[in-house]
Amino acid sequence: MQNIIIIGAGPAGLTAAYELIRSGEKYAVTVLEESQEFGGISRTVRYNGNRMEIGGHRFFSKDSRVTAWWEEFMPMQGAPSMDDRILGRESPLKEGGPDPETTDEVMLRRRRVSRIYYHKKFFDYPVRMNANTIRNMGLAITLEAGMSYLAAAAHKRPEDSLENFYINRFGRKLYSMFFESYTEKLWGRHPREISAAWGAQRVKGLSIRAILLDMLRKLRPGKGSQHKVETSLIEEFSYPKYGPGQLWETVAARAAKKGADIRKGCHVTGLAVGNGQINGVRYEQDGKEQTIPADIVISSMPVKDLVLGIPGAPEDMRRIAAGLPYRDFVTVGLLVRRLELKNETGIRTLGNIVPDCWIYVQDARVRLGRIQIFNNWSPYMLKDPEHTVWIGLEYFCTEGDPYWNMCEAEWIELGTRELVSMGVLSGAEAVLDAHQERVKKAYPAYFDTYTEMDKLRAWLDGFENLYCVGRNGQHRYNNMDHSMVTAFEAVRNIRDGIREKDNIWNVNTEQSYHESQ
Repeated sequence: MQNIIIIGAGPAGLTAAYELIRSGEKYAVTVLEESQEFGGISRTVRYNGNRMEIGGHRFFSKDSRVTAWWEEFMPMQGAPSMDDRILGRESPLKEGGPDPETTDEVMLRRRRVSRIYYHKKFFDYPVRMNANTIRNMGLAITLEAGMSYLAAAAHKRPEDSLENFYINRFGRKLYSMFFESYTEKLWGRHPREISAAWGAQRVKGLSIRAILLDMLRKLRPGKGSQHKVETSLIEEFSYPKYGPGQLWETVAARAAKKGADIRKGCHVTGLAVGNGQINGVRYEQDGKEQTIPADIVISSMPVKDLVLGIPGAPEDMRRIAAGLPYRDFVTVGLLVRRLELKNETGIRTLGNIVPDCWIYVQDARVRLGRIQIFNNWSPYMLKDPEHTVWIGLEYFCTEGDPYWNMCEAEWIELGTRELVSMGVLSGAEAVLDAHQERVKKAYPAYFDTYTEMDKLRAWLDGFENLYCVGRNGQHRYNNMDHSMVTAFEAVRNIRDGIREKDNIWNVNTEQSYHESQ
C-alpha cells in the first residue's frame, strides 16, 4: 500500500483525496490541513446565524467530470427554494431532485447577475454596448468611447502590459472607466506594470469587437446555436444551499468515512528528500513537530512555501520561489436593514433588493473592490433573508501592510464609511452586525519572478513522486473547477503510472470561456 500525503484540504486537495480513497485499498491517504476549516478560499464562514462566502464561487464548469462530481455530492434541486417560492419565480428544477426546504445536501440553481457600479450608476458586467450602457454614459462619453476604440483598433499597441492588452480590446476611454481602477486595487500595481498574461487568461475572447458580434448574433435568430448554449450556461449557475464550504465539508466527511486520514491544524514546514524523491512531509501540530513518511506527495500549498521547505533546493529556485507575488484579501461582512440601491432590473427579489451576486466597484476614491450580496447567492445564507441584507465587502491588500494589520473595528468603520460615501448605505445606523475575515495568498499574481515560473516548474517535476495541484499549488489564477481538474489529472497519472505532468500543468491554459470567480 502506498502512503499518499496530500497538503491542503481545499478543492484540489479534497478532490484528490476522495478520488484516491474510493479507488480501492491500494492507497493510504492522509490530508494535512493548516486551518480548522475545509475548502480553502472556497470555504463558508458561520457568524451569528448567518453565513458568508470567501471570494464568491459560482458553480459553473464546461468539464462534465466536474459537474457530475458536484451532482454526486449535492443533487440539483427538485422543488423551489425559499425565495423562489415566496416570489413565485420560476427556476429550473430536476425531476426527482431534493426539496431545499427539507433537505440540506442540495444544489440550487441561481440567476447570474453581476454589474459594475461606476459614478453611482450600474453597468453590465462584462461590459455590453446596450441601451443601458449608452444611457448611463451619455451621448458625449459614448461617442468618446467609440472614437477611442477606433483609434486603438487602428493603432494596436504591443501587448507587453495588461494596460495595453485592455486598451487594444476596449480603447483607452472604456479601459479607464471599467478596468484601470479595479485592476490596480486588486493587484496593488498599475496595469502598465502587470504582464498581459493575466488578461489573456481571465478575459478570453472578450473585447468590443466580440461584444458587437454578440449583439449581431442576437439579432439573427437561428445563427450560432453553440453560442446560445454557452450564453445560457453563464446566465445561471449552481450553488450549494449553504455556500461552497458546505460541499467541501461534505466531501471531507465522506472521504474520512471511506478511510482517508484528514488532519486539521497541521502546518507543513517542509519535505524530507532523498535520492531525488520526496520521502516524507514535516509538519507542526499542537506545538509538536512530526514527520510522516510519503511514497507520493500531492501539494496544493503555495508553491512559494513548498520550494522554500525543500532541503537542498538550488539557490536559483529558492530565489524564484521567494519572489513569487501574491495578493491577500480581507472581507467585511455587514448585516444591514436595507441598501439604498434601487432595484430597476425587473427581477423580483426578497425585500426588492438589487439582484446582484457581485457588484464591481469602479471608484478610485474608495479602496473597496467588490460587494457581495449573500441573499442573492442563497437565501439560506441568512437567518432572516426577508428583513435583512447580508453583504460582503471585498478588499485587496498585502500581508503585513497597514491595511492588512488593521483591527476588525477599523475594517468595519472603513467599510461602512465607504458605502455611505457611495450612496449604498444611508449611514452607520443601518449596520446591525458585522464580521471580518482575512485570507492569505488569495490571488497568485503574474509579475516579478512569475516570468521564470517555467524554470521552477521543470525543477519541481524532477521529483517524480511530487504533484503540484490547485490555485496556489501551481501559482495560477485557477477557478474552483480548474483546481479540481488538476486533481483529477494528478490522480490519473498516479493510477496509470504516467510520469509526464504536462496534463496537470496545462489545465486552464486553453483558449475557451473562463467564468470570473
